Amino acid sequence: MNVFELSIIITLQNNIFSGLFVGQNLLTLKEVDSTNNFLKNLLSNSKPLPEGTVIMAEEQFAGRGQQSNQWHSEPGKNLTFSLLLNPTFLAVTDQFDLNRVVSLGVFDALQPLLGNQLKIKWPNDIYYADKKLGGILIENLLQGAQIKNSVIGIGLNINQENFPDGMCNAVSVWQILQKDYDLLALLADICGHIEAYYLNLKAGKIDFIRNSYLKRLYWLNEQRSFKADGIIFTGAIKNVTGNGLLAIHGDNKKEVTYNLKEIEFLNK
Repeated sequence: MNVFELSIIITLQNNIFSGLFVGQNLLTLKEVDSTNNFLKNLLSNSKPLPEGTVIMAEEQFAGRGQQSNQWHSEPGKNLTFSLLLNPTFLAVTDQFDLNRVVSLGVFDALQPLLGNQLKIKWPNDIYYADKKLGGILIENLLQGAQIKNSVIGIGLNINQENFPDGMCNAVSVWQILQKDYDLLALLADICGHIEAYYLNLKAGKIDFIRNSYLKRLYWLNEQRSFKADGIIFTGAIKNVTGNGLLAIHGDNKKEVTYNLKEIEFLNK
């Protein structure tokens, strides 16, 4: 596909994006290793990209999730895209607030379709009941002590009817509702919700962002099984700290905080 053909696609698709900037510059690709990699390459090799640029791929053959987990997606059936934001106003110590913003934007776009079983699983997975509907991978590019760019990769299972045997924990919107959805319309809705939360964050409404995220959290205030340091224990999620640590009130009646690599949800 040449540059002219790409520009035609962008022109035809932008009229459904109602926000101020997120999604107004949209590039669609038939196939790419990773939309995050593609966007990072664009950032390093071209003129400055406008904030809110979205790279959407029909097929992503090397998509990644948290902790380098591979993300499987059937071509043309799901949403696999990356978004560029420039949160230079955000302190590096508060970068988890961007995770909150993106998770909330995805959640609020899908919740009217899927209802109350939709949750955000800490730190930034999207769950329906006890199955994974999607995931978010944010790569912050720093300049000194400042966040220069944030490359935000989002993968959501939308119209995929079946998953490989090894992905028994995955679920799609189609499997829940038994109907297909317009991927571009959903993308536009997600981008609009992310933009709204992002502008709230930029305006300093930190408590609103953090409280909204906590209220939508998977297993909040529920007695559940976890594993840490090789030990299985029962506890309840009570909070997420400002810098993104998960606070669990455990068997010993004490509240302990964990980072992503220190705690495992035993939800099987």
